[in-house]
Amino acid sequence: MKRQGRILSGWGLVGSCALALAHPAHASDKGWDDAATIARDALVVAALGVPVAQGDWNGALQAGGSLALAKGATYILKESIHEQRPDKSDRRSFPSGHTSVAFAAAATLENRYGWKAGLPAHIAAAFVGVARVQADKHHWHDVAAGALIGELSGLLLTRKRNDRVQLFPWAEPSGAGVALGMRF
Repeated sequence: MKRQGRILSGWGLVGSCALALAHPAHASDKGWDDAATIARDALVVAALGVPVAQGDWNGALQAGGSLALAKGATYILKESIHEQRPDKSDRRSFPSGHTSVAFAAAATLENRYGWKAGLPAHIAAAFVGVARVQADKHHWHDVAAGALIGELSGLLLTRKRNDRVQLFPWAEPSGAGVALGMRF
């Protein structure tokens, strides 16, 4: 029992140190920017990798479509609106591309696999938005717009997994395509 108590208090100490190091006073704009990029990329890998690992090719196609829609809509708005970033580095602040892609990945995971996959993904996506503001790359309204774009693209293009209908991509030297399999 004493050993278990020491282990738990050791983890408490590690956790307290981690929280102290994560305090905004210790994080630079570059650190927040890097953390947002890492979290966004991890969400993209999860949104594409989970379906592939499960042989869910339809889910992988839906995830790819959702991510592409979010990225495309964000690009069009950035090129049309020209809002200056808080750090004054350029005029491509609205909407947040990191946030739109992160929320598209999170919405895809939730819509396809349920809240157990979606809740942690949405927490990570929210972190991306907060980190982009902390990095001085976006205003809050840029992040809110990015989150909305990502959520909508995930909702529009992703469906709950259905084992009765599956898409199977195929390729050979003479061509490639997608085969549809249905079970009645």
